[in-house]
Amino acid sequence: MYNVDIYPSPYDNELEYKYAGRFGAKGEKRKKKKKPTPAQVAYQNWRHKINLIRRTIKLNYYEHDLWVRLSYQRGERKGMGEVKGDFKKFYEKLGRRYKKLGVELKWIRVIEIGKRGGIHVHVLINRIPGADTDVMIAECWPHGYTHYTNLHNSGGFQGLAEYMAKQPDEEEREEKGLPPKLTKEEYSYSTSRNLIRPSPIRKTYYHWTMRRILKDGPKPTPGYYIDKSTLEMGVNPYTGYPYLRYTEVKLNRRI
Repeated sequence: MYNVDIYPSPYDNELEYKYAGRFGAKGEKRKKKKKPTPAQVAYQNWRHKINLIRRTIKLNYYEHDLWVRLSYQRGERKGMGEVKGDFKKFYEKLGRRYKKLGVELKWIRVIEIGKRGGIHVHVLINRIPGADTDVMIAECWPHGYTHYTNLHNSGGFQGLAEYMAKQPDEEEREEKGLPPKLTKEEYSYSTSRNLIRPSPIRKTYYHWTMRRILKDGPKPTPGYYIDKSTLEMGVNPYTGYPYLRYTEVKLNRRI
């Protein structure tokens, strides 16, 4: 018995094949399980975080929405708490202006400490078609500078998700004069409460094994093609059973 978890979005479908619980499959030999090391657990948690952010972006944002950097005046230094307070005032003020235009503001933000110790905010914001969204953003951030780039679905937003989930290593922390141990506030991402959250559609199969899929490869759903760069198959070292993951991209999509 195995499960197929499907994460649909306007852009594509992400599919994950894996055996259900402790059940294997007739004729499938289970590899010896391994106990994960702390480093492997941390890596798995990081991957889960990336997957969550990427799938959330796909469900809530479209190409040409705005990836915004909110900076402070040169030389101005503020603590993490002050920056979070400034950002709260920013999104509340911007949200009121969106509401007057009949649109709900959606945001995902990450606060980053620069190489010289200055803090700035990166935030993903839905654009209002036909409105001067960039001007409204600048008017609601009185602390310094704003910079914009249009959102593009390059690589399924994987690069953007990795950026938002990143954590500085020991060398980078030393360069920036940060404490050796990462705090919860640092490099943590946050979102507005109104975002659609990714939830898989699960299908369970009992009557045939994964052997044929692993041997012949998956077939795309009609109207989609499989992005071969996303194809991953192997044996889960923690369960000892095979797995398969890939993304199928919608053909002729209009978003």
